[in-house]
Amino acid sequence: MTKRATARLRRSAGLLLFRRAAPGRETDGLEVLLGHMGGPFFAGREAGAWTIPKGEHPDGETAWDAARREFREELGLAPPEGEAVPLGEVRQAGGKVVTAWAVEADLDPAAVVPGTFRMEWPRGSGQEREFPELDRVRWFGLDAARAVIVKTQGGFLDRLTEHSER
Repeated sequence: MTKRATARLRRSAGLLLFRRAAPGRETDGLEVLLGHMGGPFFAGREAGAWTIPKGEHPDGETAWDAARREFREELGLAPPEGEAVPLGEVRQAGGKVVTAWAVEADLDPAAVVPGTFRMEWPRGSGQEREFPELDRVRWFGLDAARAVIVKTQGGFLDRLTEHSER
């Protein structure tokens, strides 16, 4: 058996907040809340550097519980209550499987207190630095979100659109 076949499948789960745009906003449809990935790898990048608030979960934790936990860890806020619309799964380029739910809620990005992570930076320096999980959070209209979200997570936007048209 290959190392790849025996490796544990990496799984993440997250919540995609959405709201209906109020009159006078730059978009007239749905808006989604995305976070710009923190750390040095995504600094200065826009396309492909925005994500739903999500994170990995161990085998013993349900995806739903992980999605709610990760929302709190990444944004520093309680996950919103409300109907959770299952958006299914996507497999990202690195092989990680992401499960997501959409929840209609409003949130002020200024209220976000992002969680942090530590990593050696610069690589090989022996120095550890702390970075925010998400360095910016903002609302996007669906077209603008498609232009910046991690490519495979665009499937979640498509599924949310299908759900809202029912």
